[in-house]
Amino acid sequence: MTIDQAKAIDEDRVNQLVEQALGDFGSIMLGALVVVGDRLGLFRALADGEARTPAELATQAGVIERNVREWLAALAAGGYVTYEGDDRYSLSAEQAEVLTNETSPAFVMGGFQVTTAAAKSDEAITEAFRTGAGVGWHQHHHDLFHGTERFFRPGYAANLAQSWIPSLEGVEQKLLDGAEVADVGCGFGSSTVIMAQAYPESSFVGFDYHEESIEAARKAAVEAGVADRARFEVAKAKSFPGSGYDLICFFDCLHDMGDPVGGLRHTRNALAEGGTAMLVEPFAGNSVEENLNPVGRIFYAASTLICTPASQSQEVGLALGAQAGEARLRAVAEEAGFTSFRRAAETPFNLVLEARA
Repeated sequence: MTIDQAKAIDEDRVNQLVEQALGDFGSIMLGALVVVGDRLGLFRALADGEARTPAELATQAGVIERNVREWLAALAAGGYVTYEGDDRYSLSAEQAEVLTNETSPAFVMGGFQVTTAAAKSDEAITEAFRTGAGVGWHQHHHDLFHGTERFFRPGYAANLAQSWIPSLEGVEQKLLDGAEVADVGCGFGSSTVIMAQAYPESSFVGFDYHEESIEAARKAAVEAGVADRARFEVAKAKSFPGSGYDLICFFDCLHDMGDPVGGLRHTRNALAEGGTAMLVEPFAGNSVEENLNPVGRIFYAASTLICTPASQSQEVGLALGAQAGEARLRAVAEEAGFTSFRRAAETPFNLVLEARA
């Protein structure tokens, strides 16, 4: 570094970046501790709002007091646990809502599982940068699957039947009367089950390439009492069986696929006349500048660690990424043969796109 370059450095900006890094250090480690607390039932033990000492909480959870004491102090410093003084800790009603209520749209535990699972793959991702061979979903830590389901399920429950499907042209009435629906890339089947619960006259089938996810989806359908109208099969987006579907859905998965054009082309051929494809994708603008915000930060990072390598691990490897944006997704749909494409709805986290042949 020359003297002139050194003089050009803004020391205030350097200090800001150091402070930002310190915050990120804490966030990464605290995220791991949040997941530990979830696994051990520590948050659930505090969810009644009663204050407890570390020893009391350790006894209740069946763990070691010394570790719980350090955990509580870290979580209190991070704002996820409340220190009441006199060696006692609790969860506020708000903290309990965010950390323990799995039906709340504010529930964040799944997001912590996703981020810590993705971080565990840092060595594989490093190698993928060198080779371009990618890293498949099945090659990540198992928490990525469970965390993704827990993260997306509350949003699907709050929006799917209430606003997303009603925003599609003529689709809700078909589902109320009795329609055939395919859910491609269904994962653990949350979206499929939610639709089956909301539209009992319709029949649903979920497809996913990951056998363990399909097994979990079948179990979820039984537990929800919808196994008579929601079935699940191992199949890929470009070759899933059946035809004459009134609605085919892709929930937060199209951008992960190696050949999304091929998947949508197969979808178009599998639709009934007048059928609809619904693409639910991460919210994004069409340029980097539009996505330089807190949501874009999360989605770009997730895309780098999960989505882009997942696509690269498959044939074609188009690698749309989680911030593809509406214009890029429209181009993919049009290349697949869809002639009508529009944004039907949106949330701060999702674009809901309607494609028709």
